[in-house]
Amino acid sequence: MTSARAELATRSATRVDADPARVITRLFVPGQEGFERQESRAGVVLSRLLALTDGEVQAGMDDILVRFDARHRDLRGTFRRHAEELADRLDPARTLSDARMMLLGATFTNEYAIEGAALCNPSMVAHPDQTGLPPGSLRFVMSVRGIGEGHRSSIGFRTGVVDATGAATIDEAAPFASTGRVESTLMDAAVLRAELSSRDRAGEASDYIFGALGELFTRSDLDERLDSLRSHLRTRGHAEETIGMVREVAARSYAVRFARDVTLSERVLWPSMEAEQAGVEDARFVRFIHDDGAVTYYATYTAYSGSHISQQLLETTDFRTFTSGPLVGRAAANKGLALFPRRIGGRFAAMSRSDRETNTVAFADHLAVWPTASPCQQPIETWETVQLGNCGPPIETDAGWLVLTHGVGPMRTYSIGAILLDLQDPTRMIGRLRRPLLTPAADDRDGYVPNVVYSCGGLVHAGTLVIPYGICDAAIGLATVPLADLLDEIVQP
Repeated sequence: MTSARAELATRSATRVDADPARVITRLFVPGQEGFERQESRAGVVLSRLLALTDGEVQAGMDDILVRFDARHRDLRGTFRRHAEELADRLDPARTLSDARMMLLGATFTNEYAIEGAALCNPSMVAHPDQTGLPPGSLRFVMSVRGIGEGHRSSIGFRTGVVDATGAATIDEAAPFASTGRVESTLMDAAVLRAELSSRDRAGEASDYIFGALGELFTRSDLDERLDSLRSHLRTRGHAEETIGMVREVAARSYAVRFARDVTLSERVLWPSMEAEQAGVEDARFVRFIHDDGAVTYYATYTAYSGSHISQQLLETTDFRTFTSGPLVGRAAANKGLALFPRRIGGRFAAMSRSDRETNTVAFADHLAVWPTASPCQQPIETWETVQLGNCGPPIETDAGWLVLTHGVGPMRTYSIGAILLDLQDPTRMIGRLRRPLLTPAADDRDGYVPNVVYSCGGLVHAGTLVIPYGICDAAIGLATVPLADLLDEIVQP
């Protein structure tokens, strides 16, 4: 049973609250807000705008810039880009003034408060830039999940430092929030083949599609091959269904690029495809060290369409350019995949919760294809009777792989615990905490989702485990515990 002793972790006074003033700009089309099944009202709105006098236009723009210019980077550029979206509705014989074009763009723009409802689920990794720090200090990147209107989630970032004593501080965020430019990226045949196989579509149609494409290919190459297959449907049964599945999975690959002058804490990864239109959730970042010593930052996250979830793999080396692609396989079928920070026995490894209630370990030969998982930890303690899951990627220590866990117990209370896995065989649990590291404190039980403390990943520096954690989806706090004390508390299972 659970011990009633005090928590092991010490809570810091540092706290990051959800900030409703952190806003991004989005294209706004009246009548297409997502709940009206009718034509947009863009045409009539445009007619009204074109009927305004030059004086009315200038006065309107002056007012808008006074009220909004200081809230955004390059607001005028945003207005001009959004105005171009209406170009097909404009009379090419009529020349519009710059002020009227900007007012047109402003009319079809709205603000979205990325943290208007909640801020939660942080993960923490060492920053790629460690220059200019005091001796013994470590700069970190902390990803955060912001939730706004309609419960739509995005991924944001903060930075901070853990000093030589293990004390952590978080830097003040940039004054703006900005989304990046979405671009196409290469697609992986192994991922698409694996997903088709799981849906019993690994037949001759699949072979026809990928046989001439190679392992990596562009979207245009794929479209050309799919069009070719469609012209031969009569001799290939079920090929139409295969084409639809390939397009569906292929649409989940894209890239995002930020300008160099957009600081890290300003960058926002906004839902960029249909599979994640209702949100991108719970990014678990890991600093992955390849066999040759190269470093790549990966994050597994949940894409939510509004009715279905799927798992995605985010990749970056500099937190300025990102690629996102699908994770497939039975072990990646649910939320909460968390990568180990290096290969084990020549294979990729990950914590999984494919059965929705226990912690399992999966191995893979391809970073995006996770076929099976093996049992690791079952719920035992009172505070984890509903379900278990990980709280981020495993952390390598001399004693074993340290895995932060979350347990859900009575009154749907989320607590953070820990287990220790064998370094060579992480399917073997060699130790576990009998009591939580963190539980919802009496003065921190209320928020968007009450009675929850939750993390998507911590780190160890200066002999200290640093845990960023969400507080009832209302704020983010920091907790620390000496690693030696934690390992001493872990008992054999």
